[in-house]
Amino acid sequence: MSGAYNGAGERVEEPGKTAEAMEAQTALIAITYGYSRDHREDLKQWMLALATTHDGDVPLFLQTLDGNSSDKVSLLAAVMAIQKQLREADAEPSVYVADNGIYSEPNMRQLNAAGIKWISRVSETSTEAKTVLQAGSQDWQRSEDGSIQWFCREMELPQGSERWVIVRTTASEQRAQASLQRQVSRAQASWERKCWHLSTRRFACETDARVALELELKGKPTWLEVHHDVLAHPRHAGKGRPRKEASPTTYQWQIVATVTVNQPRVDEEALRKACFIVGTNELESAALSDQELVATYKEQGGVERGFRFLKDPLFLASSVTVSKPERIIALSLIMVLCLLVYRLAEYRLRARLAETEQTIPDQVQKPTARPTMRWVFQCFEGIELLHVQTSTASLTIVLRLESVHRLILALLGPLYEKIYNPSG
Repeated sequence: MSGAYNGAGERVEEPGKTAEAMEAQTALIAITYGYSRDHREDLKQWMLALATTHDGDVPLFLQTLDGNSSDKVSLLAAVMAIQKQLREADAEPSVYVADNGIYSEPNMRQLNAAGIKWISRVSETSTEAKTVLQAGSQDWQRSEDGSIQWFCREMELPQGSERWVIVRTTASEQRAQASLQRQVSRAQASWERKCWHLSTRRFACETDARVALELELKGKPTWLEVHHDVLAHPRHAGKGRPRKEASPTTYQWQIVATVTVNQPRVDEEALRKACFIVGTNELESAALSDQELVATYKEQGGVERGFRFLKDPLFLASSVTVSKPERIIALSLIMVLCLLVYRLAEYRLRARLAETEQTIPDQVQKPTARPTMRWVFQCFEGIELLHVQTSTASLTIVLRLESVHRLILALLGPLYEKIYNPSG
């Protein structure tokens, strides 16, 4: 029997519920509000922790999570669970690749203590990361095609030793330049308004005018320059126009400022913003070179492609209505099983095309050795079965089966050929 405690601290028995049932109930996920990457904060949600293989993007691990789960908690738990399963199966140790959602001092400390090799993007908000990015380097290395530049630093951190590779790509430079130019335009217009409002004020002395200017300039970006003049406006006693020989009794002071953009500093800032840090606890470059480290991190898109498959409207998951948490968990399992079959078929077809040095036509009828299974499924649309029944025999004929279909079936194997040749 299992039970609970009421507000008075007395044990309240719940007849009819076994310990297993109570444990299953507490293990269910909470369908609730949380951060939505689809910008639908008005809808309740649940989350999935999904891990895929590096080769073929085949799903390896699935865990359903509460709708408001934290990446720093759930990703670490997923990695530890996968590692435990692999060790129990005597599998080879793996290197885990994740985005900066997993990166934190406590998480890295736990992974290092467990002897788990990891690759992760390092958050640029930490003091150490800001220092490295600000300092830069004179020994940038460049890939053969010139699209990637990087330099390496070994870091001694509270969680242990790490190797950081600071990376800058042509694409990231273009994104940073475009983003910063928009920021520069907005900032220049904003500071021009501030300077205009300041110029409409009059101050009793030059010191007050300069102090007011200094206060206004707080928070100014380094790539904006403000040039100013201090003008003195004479004031005379009495009313009306003063005489020519009359001396002013006092002065009022005005700040006149102009705002300009320091373009070299903008370019400098854009290069800095284009950099990102990829970290690992694999310190030996012989085991994992800097370029391999960057390439491995950039190839983690397999998980995102998996989520795109699950969220695709053609998958029709939105047409299934379930409300109970246990049914949502079951639906998640079915969805990822579909992804597993899809990825295995895609991986097998691509591998066989590479082995046999063959291609099939893509959507624009150009030869490709890396087709998506989505396109292959579309190629097989329109194939029909004709059932012929006579008094002596029954025959099934596959219609509209063309040479490209036969090639795909042959590459996938005899079982697939047999499915499309039911009459032998």
